[in-house]
Amino acid sequence: MSPTAPPGHPDGGAAAPAVAPLPTDPHPAIAEPPLPAADARARLDRVVFTVAAVLALAFVAWGFVSPSGLGSASSSALVWIESNLGWLFVTLASAFVVFVLWLAASRYGRIPLGRDDEAPEFRTVSWVAMMFSAGMGIGLMFYGVAEPLAHYVTPPPRTVAGETPEAVQTAMATTLFHWTLHPWAIYAVVGLAIAYGTFRRGRRTLVSAAFEPLFGRRRTEGWAGRVVDVLAIFATLFGSAASLGLGALQIGSGVEILGWAGDVGNGVLVGIIAVLTAAFVASAVSGVARGIQWLSNVNMVLAVVLALFVFVAGPTVLILNLVPGAVGSYVADLAQMAARTEASGGPATAEWLRGWTVFYWAWWISWTPFVGLFLARISRGRTIRQFVTGVLLVPSGVSLVWFAVFGGAGIAAQRSGADVAGQATSEGQLFGVLEQYPLVTATTVLVVVLVAIFFVSGADAASIVMGSLSERGTLRPRRGTVVFWGVVMGAVAAVMLLVGGGEALTGLQNLTIIAALPFALVMVGLAVALAKDVRTDPMVLRRTYAAEAVEQAVVDGISRHGEDFALVVEAGGEGAPGVPSVRVTGNTVEDTAGHAPVGDTAGHAPAGDGAEPAARARPGG
Repeated sequence: MSPTAPPGHPDGGAAAPAVAPLPTDPHPAIAEPPLPAADARARLDRVVFTVAAVLALAFVAWGFVSPSGLGSASSSALVWIESNLGWLFVTLASAFVVFVLWLAASRYGRIPLGRDDEAPEFRTVSWVAMMFSAGMGIGLMFYGVAEPLAHYVTPPPRTVAGETPEAVQTAMATTLFHWTLHPWAIYAVVGLAIAYGTFRRGRRTLVSAAFEPLFGRRRTEGWAGRVVDVLAIFATLFGSAASLGLGALQIGSGVEILGWAGDVGNGVLVGIIAVLTAAFVASAVSGVARGIQWLSNVNMVLAVVLALFVFVAGPTVLILNLVPGAVGSYVADLAQMAARTEASGGPATAEWLRGWTVFYWAWWISWTPFVGLFLARISRGRTIRQFVTGVLLVPSGVSLVWFAVFGGAGIAAQRSGADVAGQATSEGQLFGVLEQYPLVTATTVLVVVLVAIFFVSGADAASIVMGSLSERGTLRPRRGTVVFWGVVMGAVAAVMLLVGGGEALTGLQNLTIIAALPFALVMVGLAVALAKDVRTDPMVLRRTYAAEAVEQAVVDGISRHGEDFALVVEAGGEGAPGVPSVRVTGNTVEDTAGHAPVGDTAGHAPAGDGAEPAARARPGG
């Protein structure tokens, strides 16, 4: 009786002839992964681009014509999402942490994101440095002081009293919860799916391409895949626009403090977005890609200089104490923070979650197409275990140090009576801390310059991602497509600020949560597709066959000859055509060609079910 062929086997489970023919295609267990799809300049996917562009422009038009109408509609949608689906964001974020840790710890962790013998494309030091750059941005500049200070003065509901020693630990633990393992696990899901599909399976660099194990290639390249790519564009558009809006708020606050403008309202904020968007467009049209890269590298150096200045001029001892204390509090409170929902705390907790945890999870989800693609691009040749370890630990370490420095400075200033928390806006709190130190004008200008460069370089990177999704996954989209999405992104950021009215930050948060909901469901599909994909990886199949063959041979050898036997690989017998078999000839392990000893027995495998065992034993010596 012929055994059932494994998935992807040329025999497909059909009845085999008496003598198995030589296979014309490589067996899936030894087939070399195809090279990644060539990065030729792809033509525009008119369906994806048109649908996404029309919907985005309609949103912009609605926002400029009737910001109050859009605000009312978004508020109603937000209330429904919070009441019915707030649990979804909270549950998914923790589920993604468990998923990527399981992948790394399981037998799939040794699968490389490339060919079996392919070395990592970048050295470990360079790889870590690039992930460090991914962990920095407008968000850390905006919330570096604001979030730890907010949780110190007003801790999460039903926790501790504000402005107490216990509140310091709660503030740092809550901040790390929002900025370390959970967000980077969310990024890792998309990054792994894209990297594995591109470098291990040779697919296009598209979010939709990762769904091939679920939909099949025809549907992935058809309407189902286009829906996924449109949702990925929208997630990137709103997530990046929220970051640009935060940048405009912080630049506006700095400009006001420096005396370069009077009271900064939404009109000035829209003007700031327009100027910086024009700067991005000019850079894109002129093709100064090296200039943007140079500015980004300079920005990273300036950010480190700013952090070192605050560390030295600020409460150095408190900051050093906060680092281990924050880690300990985070570990101790992790389960409680991950389980916090409206049901556990009532309306007060629901309102707090909307402004913090649910907003963050939605924001990270909306950023995943951009950050995931970046992480995938720099991780070719790494194993899944190396990828997960690096992506979770390196940026989390950066966030820990950053929030210890700036959060510690904010808390120390508040304790000393400066009332930094009493600043009119969250974006003004960083400047309130800098006012406590020398060189206040210089550091304020430095912050404005930092955020402005983050704005331009971030718009450049996000627009390239949306252009790539619009042009079938090419890494070099047309300049016109990139400029279009950059302009639309700036317009969406302006609309999100206008919708918030006097509370511009509220408008950013509300619309980000709404826009991220569809892509949250896409991410669930990505996780399922990736789990299915790795089960049929050639490396996994090889270990499966090896373990099964050796296990059967050992059982057969002991039952016939006791302990005096050795294993030799040979072709399958008539009872199990196409299935490898093992025989015992002596006490030296060798294959039928007389090669060196073989002894890798890890893994599990399907067994042959023929009357004649696939693994045969013969007397030794």
